[in-house]
Amino acid sequence: MMRVAVVSYPGSNCEAETLRAIARAGGTGLAVWHRDASLQHADAVVLPGGFSYGDYLRCGAVARFSPIMEQIAGYAEAGRPVLGICNGFQILCEAGLLPGALVRNAGLHFISRPVDLRIERTDTPFTHEFTRGDVLRVPVGHGEGRYVAAPDVLRRLELDGQVVLRYAATSMLDAEPNPNGTANDIAGISNSAGNVVGFMPHPERLADPLQGSGAGLRVFTSLIRSQTKVGTAGPAA
Repeated sequence: MMRVAVVSYPGSNCEAETLRAIARAGGTGLAVWHRDASLQHADAVVLPGGFSYGDYLRCGAVARFSPIMEQIAGYAEAGRPVLGICNGFQILCEAGLLPGALVRNAGLHFISRPVDLRIERTDTPFTHEFTRGDVLRVPVGHGEGRYVAAPDVLRRLELDGQVVLRYAATSMLDAEPNPNGTANDIAGISNSAGNVVGFMPHPERLADPLQGSGAGLRVFTSLIRSQTKVGTAGPAA
């Protein structure tokens, strides 16, 4: 059974939902504190959403110096799956494990609502259960979710196929499809190898059919099934 470390920081608030989603997908979730020295021999890592250190300075700017980040960087370099959701995405960017940055939404308002997302890359541990072009609807909840990067970085992301999710214009006529003004409608990206992924939306918040939809659960079933499909090579710590 795949063991997934869920790392929490002071101010994280999505650990419980993430651990439940991992369990529903058939994995074993491991609660890891940001000051721990070990990821408990996990096969994969998830950095959940929230407001680490109260988003002091910049979102994720303090959390990226937490002791556990050295282990997370080692997992990323070894090719193991690492997912950052919302604040976790911000932390991965601040730590240099993903390019670009997340800044204040274009409207300068906190946004909390469902969004439609189009799957753009399916060869990652978190999306291989999807087909390119699939659309799923899950919530966002952020004030600093506008993805930005230098023009050459954006070009490289597009040319190398590192955009994993985009905000999609479908049947949600009551709201703009791109809720935060992000560049190129980007809602999620990966590193070049595809093992490190950042999502701004929250699949863990809609991962149980009792909530009306289990759409987000496929992200976690993709991860659990990736253990046999794409492997998790590299040293455990």
